[in-house]
Order: sequence, then structure tokens, then C-alpha cells
Amino acid sequence: MSKVYGVIIIGSGPAGYTAALYAARSNLSVLVLQGYQTGGQLMQTSEVENYPGFEEGILGPEMMEKFEKQAQRFGAEMIPEDVIAVDFTSRPFVVTTDSGEYRSRAVVIATGASAKWLGLPSEKRLQGRGVSACATCDGFFFKNKDLVVIGGGDTAMEEATFLTRYANHVTLVHRRDTFRASKIMQDRASKNPKISFLMDAEVTEVLGDDAVTGVRVRNVKTGETLEVPVQGVFLAIGHQPNTDLFKGIINTDDVGYIVPVENTMTNIPGVFAAGDVTDHRYRQAITAAGDGCRAAIDLERWLESQGEDVGVENWD
Repeated sequence: MSKVYGVIIIGSGPAGYTAALYAARSNLSVLVLQGYQTGGQLMQTSEVENYPGFEEGILGPEMMEKFEKQAQRFGAEMIPEDVIAVDFTSRPFVVTTDSGEYRSRAVVIATGASAKWLGLPSEKRLQGRGVSACATCDGFFFKNKDLVVIGGGDTAMEEATFLTRYANHVTLVHRRDTFRASKIMQDRASKNPKISFLMDAEVTEVLGDDAVTGVRVRNVKTGETLEVPVQGVFLAIGHQPNTDLFKGIINTDDVGYIVPVENTMTNIPGVFAAGDVTDHRYRQAITAAGDGCRAAIDLERWLESQGEDVGVENWD
């Protein structure tokens, strides 16, 4: 006798928890496989001030705890384990973790995306203390500060330009002598008097004890180093969707982002995707939560279209 859940949700960020909330309120039996690192990228965010309903702001981990408790209130089960394998060849689907196999009539993939980092110990130590990978999320906290943006693509240009709304000055550091960014984005940044450029340069260390005080930069051609005094460092070298587990199973683009076939449903009927795992543009908590809502409604309607009762727990 093994339980077949109405839906298994893989991931525990805003998309996963919102999908769990909606599905559980529809009387579906819901299992959230949260991963060993629960809460998604917001667990690394010191304060969230742009999510509606929290007029005084809220700490990222506190917000995710509220998301989790709200989903649990309606009966969603939580297991903090990583998924190591999936079998979507037939229904019920089988999802495997270290502790065993779980089965469900539908699945929501909400594994998110991870910001790419330089891999410096000092960078990791100062995350949330002046080091960020999201200008939209954290730019407001850097009013009248001097900042560094690392990268050379459109995202770096956008982030640097956006940060000039708050910052005193932004230095864009790029390891090559030419940018990958589109010409229109380069022109926009180069014409901004608050932005300057350090080319052929790489950041080798983020300086500061409890907060960022500067960066050490090395010229990749000459080997010369210099220290740039700044109070914030923004990484803009890309994101990597967490989709390795689904390669060859779920349709993705060249980078690895899941490409839904119809609304939030993937190429496998009954398997849905929500949040940053499908989104390379917005990457906000509120858009991820909205996706989770859409996925839950889509899967409920899909189950009904298959002639399956919604909210009935199956055992065999």
C-alpha cells in the first residue's frame, strides 16, 4: 500500500510554496520536496522591501517561513530532501529522494535558478553584507554609495544603469576588452555620467570584514592590481537554471531554462514548471509566486480534464 499524492512539488521557493498553497486549498494531497537548502534564493536575501503586503519590509528567510507555514496550514506535507531521480515515463509519476520513492498524479518543477558567482571566499562571506546578485532586489539599500558591477553582457549594463538611480557612482568591471552586450545597451551605459568602465580586469577579492569596503582588481593582461573603494558589489555574470535532473526528459532552451508547451505545462502532460526555472527575464519573488499559482490552477484543471477527481487521495 503506497500513497499516490495529487501533486508532488519539487522546490521550496516562492513558486513551489505558492503552488503548494493553491493545490492544497483545492483539496489535493500535496507533497513538497523542499531540498536540503529550503526556501530558495530568498534565504540569501537580507531584506525584502518590494513584496506587496510587507510595508515595513521583511527578512528573506522570515518571508519563506511564512510561505511554508501557510502551505502547511492547508495540509501540504514537507520533506527537506533533494530529489535525485524522476521517472515521468508513466503515471503515477515516481520521484526519488535519498529516503525513498514518492508517487503522484501530477508534478510541479519549481527548482529555481542559481546566480553565478566568482567563487571567492570573501565574496561568499560578504553575501548579504554588500555583495548581491540582484540590483532590482537590493539597489535601494545603496543610496549615495559607490558600487561595482561585474559582467559584460546586457544584464550587467541593465544592472549598472538601474543602480545609478540610487548610487553615487557605478564602476563596471569586465574581464575582456570588448563587451558581449548589445550596442544599444552599451551606448546607454557609456553615456551615463555615473558609470565608468574597467576593462581587461577581474575582481580577485572583495574587501571588508562585516561589510564591503572595496574590491581588489587585477588586470588580466599586465597582472597589475589596484584596490577600488566601494560599498557594494553586484554580480551580473548570469544565472543557471537548476534543471540538470531533467535533462533529456523536459524540453529546455540552450541555457537550460524549461520551455513550457502550454501555459505552465511542459512537454510531458501532467508535469508543470513554475518560477525562475522557466524565467530568465524577471527573476522576482512575486513573479515566481504568480507562476506557482498558475501551475497549481493548470494542474487542477488538467486532472479534471483527464476525468480524475481532484482532492481524492489514492492508495493501491
